[in-house]
Amino acid sequence: MSAQNITQKIISSHLLEGEMIPGKEIALKIDQTLTQDATGTLVMLELEAMGLDRVKTELSAQYVDHNLIQEDFKNGDDHLFLQSACQRFGIWFSRPGNGVSHPLHMQRFGKPGKTLLGADSHTCAAGSLGMLAMGAGGLEVAMAMAGHPFYVKMPKVFGVKLVGELPDWVSAKDIILELLRRHSVKGGVGCVMEYFGPGLKQLNAMDRHVIANMGAELGATGTLFPADEAVRQFLKDQGREADYFELLSDEGAQYDREDTIDLSTLEPLIAKPSSPDKVVKVREIAGEPIYQAYIGSSANPGYRDFALPAMMVKNKTVHPSVSFDINPASRNSLEEMVENGVLSDLIHSGARIHQAGCNGCIGMGQAPATGRNSLRTGPRNFPGRSGTLDDSVFLCSPETATASALTGKITDPRDLGIPYPTISGPKRSIINNAMLQEPVAQEQALKVQLIKGPNIASIPELSKLPQRIELPILLKVGDNITTDEIMPAGARVLPYRSNIPKISEFVFDIIDPTYPDRAQSIHKNGGHIIVGGENYGQGSSREHAALAPRYLGLHAVITKSFARIHWQNLVNFGILPLTFKNPDDYLQIQLGDVLILENIHDSLRKGNTLTATVPGSNFTFTLEHALSPRQIDILIAGGLINWVKHQ
Repeated sequence: MSAQNITQKIISSHLLEGEMIPGKEIALKIDQTLTQDATGTLVMLELEAMGLDRVKTELSAQYVDHNLIQEDFKNGDDHLFLQSACQRFGIWFSRPGNGVSHPLHMQRFGKPGKTLLGADSHTCAAGSLGMLAMGAGGLEVAMAMAGHPFYVKMPKVFGVKLVGELPDWVSAKDIILELLRRHSVKGGVGCVMEYFGPGLKQLNAMDRHVIANMGAELGATGTLFPADEAVRQFLKDQGREADYFELLSDEGAQYDREDTIDLSTLEPLIAKPSSPDKVVKVREIAGEPIYQAYIGSSANPGYRDFALPAMMVKNKTVHPSVSFDINPASRNSLEEMVENGVLSDLIHSGARIHQAGCNGCIGMGQAPATGRNSLRTGPRNFPGRSGTLDDSVFLCSPETATASALTGKITDPRDLGIPYPTISGPKRSIINNAMLQEPVAQEQALKVQLIKGPNIASIPELSKLPQRIELPILLKVGDNITTDEIMPAGARVLPYRSNIPKISEFVFDIIDPTYPDRAQSIHKNGGHIIVGGENYGQGSSREHAALAPRYLGLHAVITKSFARIHWQNLVNFGILPLTFKNPDDYLQIQLGDVLILENIHDSLRKGNTLTATVPGSNFTFTLEHALSPRQIDILIAGGLINWVKHQ
């Protein structure tokens, strides 16, 4: 056998169907799954609809980390529903306040060489331990939990060689921001980002988590680091050294694409509003006043990401115009901060301490003031994601955020004129599993009744894809439309995640608040079509961004290109995803035009093109699809749930 990289090793050991040819559909065995509360309620309803007795994976875990604000009954009711569903189906349950799914899963359950499928786009963070960890729509995760393979296009492997040594005041966040600067938010589409080279020796497992987590911002299928001494030490600290085994690429292994980063040449970087790839040097925009500096979230969850800011602000007070928000990623890390004096130094400086969870990252609290700049160590700064519609969110390292908190303006930390703090680990790693609930025995599980509050509604039934559609274009959007813009998150929307009729009222309201009403008004006449540009559907894996528009009558989306997870979610809910063969045709299509597609089923099965016409004009154009025969059957059936029932 020829030399293999780590991605190829894991895929070959889990391959159930297909060939390892980039772009071809393959089926993989999934060892572990991850769900969180914003996506998990639908997953549990889907398991119930399948009639599943118990999950078939080696391990499945459900985390409550997104919807922690309990301003009324809805979130609390859903927490109880998820807890009962975990008992019923044999799933680990992480209680509210225990922390964010990604660092918690890494600490408690991650194992080198395993596959992990998560109903969250940042599941790729577990690649820091040498796992092939991928985000997907909840329905696909439910299928994996029921023992079915995960179908995905064989990715290319994008090798990133790290050489040199990081200068003072430059850290892991600057590495991933540099990759986004070079390659953009669609630079990793269709790829697994695999890191190698001598520069890895500087990065501990949690540093690697920072980089792996934001592989999602590159549009990557996954991120992989080798399982080496840094991973062994991490697992040892977590009391799980027995789960370690060395996993390295073979000598002479090849990559489909390559890039090299000389760490010694990096300097503090920052992503400007409102995209993670609008990256510049901090000094280029230094001096702009700020309102908020936010430390933590799943994208910077390590002990050093809090300890270093604490050392920077020790015996100081943050600028009076700045809200200095501290967002611990796990209860264990919060306990370590208490034990090591980190928390007291932060509190004394004026910091605001929030509970362990996603919080401001997903727009659940900590929304910035109108027209003011917010610096965050989170993974995304999509428009309105913070909870403030016209927000101005920058992404940066903890060093840059803290320096700016002290000065009240965007500041390169090198310009503070203080020595770079030397950070060692905590005195000890605190392992507290009290907030993790183990699965109960199957005999006991079968007696558990699901607890459903009044906000939980059944998944709507979906009709089959018609053979012919003649529908209007109800919305035309540009490039890099995010799932946050399609189906907003935040405190005003996410509490309705278990109620599709209600949550559909918010679809596209950041872009066009009239869309839901217009869609409902023409739904009885057959539905509608949406047209988009490049990289349509980037960002979160939330399947609500497909299911809610489908509920409103969306039958087809035509774009220049799609983001991977959303493209698959459209298929799963019976929405036809098509691309322009000639991208210039996007310019010819106008809002309100009616499109006719004939013989859809036959065209899908016979080739990869369909012809669209605009009645009353001479405009005819060609559309393409990249669907496998299995996906075509799913689409025609009206989605994956219908297809499974027919099977």
